[in-house]
Amino acid sequence: MSMTDEIFIRMCKDILENGTDCNDKVRPHWEDGTPAYTRKKFCVVNRYDLQKEFPLLTLRPINLKGAIDEILWIWQKKSNNIKDLATHIWDSWADENGSIGKAYGYQLGVKHKYKEGEFDQVDRVLFDLKNNPSSRRIMTNLYNHADLSEMALYPCAYSMTFNVADGKLNAILNQRSQDVLAANAWNVCQYAALVMMFAQVSDLEPGEFVHVIADAHIYDRHMSIVEELITREPHPAPTLKINPEIKNFYDFTVEDFVLENYETGEKIGRIPVAI
Repeated sequence: MSMTDEIFIRMCKDILENGTDCNDKVRPHWEDGTPAYTRKKFCVVNRYDLQKEFPLLTLRPINLKGAIDEILWIWQKKSNNIKDLATHIWDSWADENGSIGKAYGYQLGVKHKYKEGEFDQVDRVLFDLKNNPSSRRIMTNLYNHADLSEMALYPCAYSMTFNVADGKLNAILNQRSQDVLAANAWNVCQYAALVMMFAQVSDLEPGEFVHVIADAHIYDRHMSIVEELITREPHPAPTLKINPEIKNFYDFTVEDFVLENYETGEKIGRIPVAI
């Protein structure tokens, strides 16, 4: 069993067995208008050692290239337009022009003044990892209160903190809310890949990726799916190979990622998404 499968199974069992049912007035709803209730746990913390394995769930197949395409859309293209994205996961939140407002990639592309000059948030991280890796201030934040009213969706995964120790790049992802079935495996693998990309272009080794979820929840219509999913036989972790020739973060494409020995359980069909 991979560590990633073990972590996912343990988290889901804890939510199902010990979680709090949220049956009061809720904001999300299903496509038919029915309120989307959840069972949740507060402050779930999962740790993934990228030196040991790439954290990709094997209980069901995960579209790794789609996940990486989204992380490049946000962090590399700094885009807020779904026309720059290969998948359709953001379609429900986009306007008629394809924009999701001043959210996600938009926030990373805004330049700020520092004593060393002007940088956007991504370029500031890359600058510090190369020039001041011992800094305890290498962070990004997408939760800009001044712009929330112009965002189609408030950022869920909103903050990254990077820390270098013993030549390894470690990172913490803070997430205010997560739909565990639909998003957990996707977010984990894409942000782990981001850490690996940043490490490679900064002459560092990937270290530990820590995922902090304030509200980790399973929706009512997902519970039976999750219950079946966590009874499946896990498989060994796959291997992710990244094109070693890439030395500039802005040169990465989804084709620079090759997944080997990825054995999984069956697909689980369409996952209903609460909006």
